[in-house]
Amino acid sequence: QLQVVESGGGLVQPGESLRLSCTGSGSSLDRKTIGWFRQVPGKEREGVSCIGDSDASSWVAESVRGRFTISRDNAKNMVYLQMNDLKPEDTAVYYCGTGLSGELDCRAASDFGSWGQGAQVTVFS
Repeated sequence: QLQVVESGGGLVQPGESLRLSCTGSGSSLDRKTIGWFRQVPGKEREGVSCIGDSDASSWVAESVRGRFTISRDNAKNMVYLQMNDLKPEDTAVYYCGTGLSGELDCRAASDFGSWGQGAQVTVFS
């Protein structure tokens, strides 16, 4: 059964960058839509970005547009989230998930599954 694993979180100052990685454990991410979501305590999981089976199809939330970029390397079974110019409000646990069948809404965590354990991103002044 496919399970994803996130890595690359950390503690940074405003304006700095991080790159999160998502890989599949037990199966390939190939031909799957992959979504990045984030969650802070007491709030619902929020869609940040998602990518189809090629870089030609992707979506980025307005709150991070121009700062975050999603990409994938199917040969390496990896999906990345490059996060630049990080802000304190980006602090959250970031999760990647695989799209379930049917029409997907990249803003809806319910349309995704096989969640990993998450990667903590903390942006502090």
